[in-house]
Amino acid sequence: MMIEASDFRNAMSLLSSAVSVVTTAGASGRYGFTASAVCSVTDTPPTLLVCMNQASSSHAHFLENKILTVNVLGADHQHISQAFSSKLSPEQRFEHGFWTELETGAPVLDNALVNFDCEIDQVQQVGTHTILMCRIVAIQQSQQTQSLVYFNRGYHRVGHQIVQHEEHSIVHRVKQIESV
Repeated sequence: MMIEASDFRNAMSLLSSAVSVVTTAGASGRYGFTASAVCSVTDTPPTLLVCMNQASSSHAHFLENKILTVNVLGADHQHISQAFSSKLSPEQRFEHGFWTELETGAPVLDNALVNFDCEIDQVQQVGTHTILMCRIVAIQQSQQTQSLVYFNRGYHRVGHQIVQHEEHSIVHRVKQIESV
């Protein structure tokens, strides 16, 4: 049985994903794009992967620069996500937000939830996308407590922790003991 691309995309829209803006800078220029396909790989050495569409106008620039920063967006950064997924020029995209640098020189969004500054170690082509395996060389965290996520083709904020009430847990355990 063959899975249709549209069926796959519809199913994947139900997978909540953190929203990031992935940026690069170097001899090839300064570029960025919005991504939801970012994933941790290992903590020894600290590595993550980024999936990037090969049809992206900035694809070749990321490969040439060999560095990137994953800027994980906070709940109030929807406008930045939209700018980096729009038809704006690379220069116009960076007019949104305040940008600095860490170790690699790739643009770092100043008040992102967290920034992962990376060197691209491995590149693998899979279908329409390139998987960038990235060794993390610097991390910067903010004091923000809510994240921007993409779910069911829309933006949502996440960050309120559901706390299990201790008294409910105790009552439940007592009932379990009584039933024995």
